[in-house]
Amino acid sequence: MTREIAVVAFAQTDHRRSTDDLSEVEMLMPVLHEVLDRTGLRTADIGFTCSGSSDYLAGRAFSFTLALDGVGAWPPISESHVEMDGAWALYEAWTKLLTGDADTALVYAYGKSSPGSLRDVLTRQLDPYYVAPLWPDSVALAALQAQALIDAHEADEPALAAVAARSRATDNPHAQLRGPVPHGDYVVRPLRTGDCPPIGDGAAAVILAAGDRARELCERPAWIRGIDHRIEPHSLGVRDLTDSPSTRLAAEKAGAFERPVDTAELHAPFTAQEIVLRKALRLDDTVRVNPSGGALAANPVMAAGLIRVGEAAAAIHRREADRALAHATSGPCLQQNLVAVLEGDPR
Repeated sequence: MTREIAVVAFAQTDHRRSTDDLSEVEMLMPVLHEVLDRTGLRTADIGFTCSGSSDYLAGRAFSFTLALDGVGAWPPISESHVEMDGAWALYEAWTKLLTGDADTALVYAYGKSSPGSLRDVLTRQLDPYYVAPLWPDSVALAALQAQALIDAHEADEPALAAVAARSRATDNPHAQLRGPVPHGDYVVRPLRTGDCPPIGDGAAAVILAAGDRARELCERPAWIRGIDHRIEPHSLGVRDLTDSPSTRLAAEKAGAFERPVDTAELHAPFTAQEIVLRKALRLDDTVRVNPSGGALAANPVMAAGLIRVGEAAAAIHRREADRALAHATSGPCLQQNLVAVLEGDPR
C-alpha cells in the first residue's frame, strides 16, 4: 500500500428494539453530527462519502437516497453506496483513499429491522433456484450450522450459552441487551432465544483519513494495516458449515496471522458462529473477543459489521488495544466475510 489510512473517529446510536418515532434520516443525523464533531470537520471537508444499507429492509427502491438528506444537500459531494453492510462501504472508501483522489472519507450505515419480519427478509439472500423456494429462514439455517458443530463435537449447548452470557456481560452503553439475559426457550433446536441476536434499529459512522491528515485529526489513529473480503459458494450443500475458509483467507490476505492481535471484534450474530470464527482466525484465550458485546448484544442489520470495525478502532483510540482485528459477515451461515487489521502507533 502506498498510503497509510486510518480510522480517526467512530460514532453509533443507542441501539433499540424499535424506533417507530424516527425515520432513517432522523436516526442517522445525530450520528453523522457526532462523528464530524469528533474531528472538527464539516461536510465540505470530506473528500468522499460512502454508505451501506438495504432497500429490502426499508421496503422501497433507492431508499439510500433519502438518507443523503442527513449528510446535507450542499455543497455537492462525491458519494457512493453499497447494498451491503457498511463494512463493505468502508472497504470502498479505503480503496478510494488509496488512489489519492481523496484524503478523508465519511462512511455510514443504518438499518431498521423492526418494521417487518427480518427472518423473511433475509431469505432474499439465498440461492434463488434451489434454496430460496424452500423458505428456510436465517435462524433455521444458523441452527443447521450449530447442529453441525455439535455433531462434530466442537461445541455443545452449554458452550453456546457461555458465548451469549459473556457477550451480554458488556458495559457498552450503546448495546441493546446487557447484563444477565435468560437463555430462553428453543427457537429452532439447538438454538435458544439467547443464541440469537436481538432485532433492533441502529446506525453507525466512521471517518477515514490518510497520512498526516489522520494524525492532525486524531491523537492516536487506528491504522488499517490490511483489509480483505472473500465469499464462499452460494450452495450450502457444498460447504462445511463447521469451518469458514473465506474468513481464514481474508484474514491471511489482510495480514492477521503475521503477528498476534490483542483484541478481536467478530460479527457473529449467532453463538455458534463465534466458535467457527475463533477457529478460522486462530484466536486463543489471550485475545479479548467482542468486549463491546458484539452482534449478540446489538445487531442493527447493515450496520453491525461497520460497528465491529468502529469498536476495534475506538479501542485503539482509547489505548485499550494496540493491534486489533475486525470482522464483518453477510449472507447465510457466514457466507461472505471481511477482515480488517488495525494498529495504533507505538505507545
